[in-house]
Amino acid sequence: MSQKQEQLRKPEWLKIKLNTNENYTGLKKMMREKSLHTVCEEAKCPNIHECWAVRRTATFMILGDTCTRACRFCAVKTGLPTELDWQEPERVADSVALMNLKHVVVTAVARDDLKDGGAAVFAETVRAIRRKSPFTSIEVLPSDMGGVYENLETLMNAKPDILNHNIETVRRLTPRVRARAKYERSLEFLKRAKEMNPDIPTKSSLMIGLGETKEEIIETMDDLRANDVDIMTIGQYLQPTKKHLPVIKYYHPDEFQELKEIALSKGFSHCEAGPLVRSSYHADEQVNEIAKHKQMLAEQQANEA
Repeated sequence: MSQKQEQLRKPEWLKIKLNTNENYTGLKKMMREKSLHTVCEEAKCPNIHECWAVRRTATFMILGDTCTRACRFCAVKTGLPTELDWQEPERVADSVALMNLKHVVVTAVARDDLKDGGAAVFAETVRAIRRKSPFTSIEVLPSDMGGVYENLETLMNAKPDILNHNIETVRRLTPRVRARAKYERSLEFLKRAKEMNPDIPTKSSLMIGLGETKEEIIETMDDLRANDVDIMTIGQYLQPTKKHLPVIKYYHPDEFQELKEIALSKGFSHCEAGPLVRSSYHADEQVNEIAKHKQMLAEQQANEA
């Protein structure tokens, strides 16, 4: 296995175009001045230059920069988190307003040390953004919050525009890839979110290249649809450091296109699939797709009536 992995080189289509224009440098400066964290930086996202420099979007990571879990695919640091910062929601909201974002993604480290999993700060961040940027759509990307559904309810009561929770990998690989998380618990989390507010679209992301089969990828799609998940993203797993899980396979862009077509045929209202796709990649476009999909369904129902 080690010899095979030494021979596994990144293909041409994974080369990233760097862009450090004024948008990129200005956004980075603002993040530091306001003591804010982004998953773009902490998780070494390959799209940071496109999102920051070209699209002028970012995914804010709240509840500090230290995660209580140590998933074997993730570059975010782990350890004992600091105390909660109740001023963080206002600083995030100020930044969203300054950037004049049309869509914002708010994620967080897992906080298993907190009884509510950080749900109260998460919800307050959504409300603060709503107050200061009423026309900005908001996507939240929480952990499973330990499977405590009162915590999920706290977050859903803040009425985000999209609830995103990542399944990350296929059922068979979950124990090896994800720390403390469970495949079935993630599905249940997404199902409960939809039951709490059927009007809020749900979303999940799958990273491939960890040794899963095509059949297992399709099984994951079916499991997500069986739990009423609306949006799916599929991206290539990239090993952040030598301490993390190795890449078993680099999928070709044509394979991603095929997976996207399969996902759409199964009823997802939107699917992003590609080597550099991450959970919040082009998330602003997904909001538009959801709105179009809702309008189409409403028109169909009106015509049938």
